[in-house]
Amino acid sequence: MTNMKKKVIIRLCAKTVAETDLYETDNEVQNLTDWVCLPKKIKENNNTIRNLTGEYKKIESECRRSWSA
Repeated sequence: MTNMKKKVIIRLCAKTVAETDLYETDNEVQNLTDWVCLPKKIKENNNTIRNLTGEYKKIESECRRSWSA
């Protein structure tokens, strides 16, 4: 994606947030806007947290099964 395309998308997100209530009322709009506007490092951290949470849930369910056996 070119820098110009990125700038246009960010401006559209900013207009959506500034001129409508969609950011507060529509989760999909909020998620897409956050994805576009958040810095790359925050996105990477969120992906790491999701991965760790998934691993924890898997381990937790395995532990519960072994405890109930």
